[in-house]
Amino acid sequence: MATIGKAPPSYDVNLPERSLTDSTTLELPDSWKYKRFTIAGFKLPWFASPPVQLVIVSLVCFMCPGMFNALNGMGGGGQLDPTANNRANTALYSTFAVVGFFAGTFTNKLGIRTALSFGGVGYSVYVASYLSYNHTKNLGFTTFAGALLGVCAGLLWCAQGAIMMSYPPEESKGRYISWFWMIFNLGAVIGGLIPLGQNIHTKTAGGVNDGTYVGFLVLTIIGAALAWSLVDARDVIRADGSKVIVMQHPSWKSEILGLWQTFFTDPYIIFLFPMFLASNWFYSYHFTEINGAYFNVRTRALNSVVYYMMQIVGAYVFGYALDIKGIRRTTRAKAAWGALFAIIMIVWGCGYIFAKSYDRAWAENETNPKKDWTDAGYAGPFVLYMFYGFTDAAWQTCVYWFMGALTNNGRKLANFAGFYKGIQSAGGAITWRLDDVKTPYMNMFASNWGLLAGSLLVALPVILWKVEDTVALEKDVAFTDETVAEVAPKAHVVTAHHDAEKV
Repeated sequence: MATIGKAPPSYDVNLPERSLTDSTTLELPDSWKYKRFTIAGFKLPWFASPPVQLVIVSLVCFMCPGMFNALNGMGGGGQLDPTANNRANTALYSTFAVVGFFAGTFTNKLGIRTALSFGGVGYSVYVASYLSYNHTKNLGFTTFAGALLGVCAGLLWCAQGAIMMSYPPEESKGRYISWFWMIFNLGAVIGGLIPLGQNIHTKTAGGVNDGTYVGFLVLTIIGAALAWSLVDARDVIRADGSKVIVMQHPSWKSEILGLWQTFFTDPYIIFLFPMFLASNWFYSYHFTEINGAYFNVRTRALNSVVYYMMQIVGAYVFGYALDIKGIRRTTRAKAAWGALFAIIMIVWGCGYIFAKSYDRAWAENETNPKKDWTDAGYAGPFVLYMFYGFTDAAWQTCVYWFMGALTNNGRKLANFAGFYKGIQSAGGAITWRLDDVKTPYMNMFASNWGLLAGSLLVALPVILWKVEDTVALEKDVAFTDETVAEVAPKAHVVTAHHDAEKV
């Protein structure tokens, strides 16, 4: 796992920035990991480069969390009765919330491949439990699978977050985040097309069939296996010749102390916690209380596909806007905050109008037919649901970018990612449970809008005073255990000329 600590003498911890075009003159180790191939005149990056490694991680998430999102985006996990989905997701986010806080510690120790693959296995068991539920109605198995997935996903998302934020150079972090989010959500789009194709000719309100679950199960298994194709963080070399700062042999003690140390070295991170909490708060409202409660099965599938397509659009727009050259990073951070606040107020303001049109009593009355895309008045809720997806991607992209703008330290970013996933999962556990106990829809709506807007206000001081145009190496190296005090002064700078030390 990318982290900081004892920098082996052979590692270059700070090399001059170079462009991708200059990287052709870079002397790389003689290994298959650094071979470059040309396809149709385009020279591909070497395998152990940040772009290739990010694509692999994105594909793992495409096939594992992507299928999870497609399943949950159907409302009720594809079941007509959302009880099993509510119980499973409450268990999932409860264990995720606990594991998430310590996921940076465990992922740093276990390594990227193990964390990601173990996480993928959890998604496979989760999908299999719904396939079983179609035949056995075994609520215990789905609840257990949810709890297991919370543990597995805590490690998967921590590893993914640290890679996405620490591998790219500072000027490319927004684009890397958007690339990941687009590939990841493409999985949910394709996953949503499966039940859409199977149910496109029926207006009945039933759940999805076995074929849908089998398709999801196969993809999650492939994703778990794909994680083993990643290379170690210490082998990754950027286009400018620099390496990810890593700890050679982290101990459990140093990693746990590093987690605790984050609260003292970076106490301002607490001001981002409400944004973390809000980032999963709205999913039960979107998936179960809008899509699952208001629409029939084929319309739910269509809505889910478009929801995640708009996530791709939102990630692209915000990811690239956050990396606009010629504008200071501090200015971009403030603009991103302002854009987020405006989008939240506009989209959720329109959502209030829609939320007044139905309630839980209407949704749970079996005599009321669910809405179909052929019904009059479908266009308004359809467009609203699209922009709920856009807003979700904008929020997640900005939160990751804000964290990445605070440090380049892999160990600290692993801890930030762990806090992020742990807190957002606590929010998810609360809201899925609130839906399970039949909380009125309007109350759920109000909690979402209030938390989203309020958390932005709480985070504003961090955006204004802690985001800098660049993070000095000395700041990142300062965050470490007592052993670094001995090796940090020995960190050397290697130039990229022909007479430079080879990386």
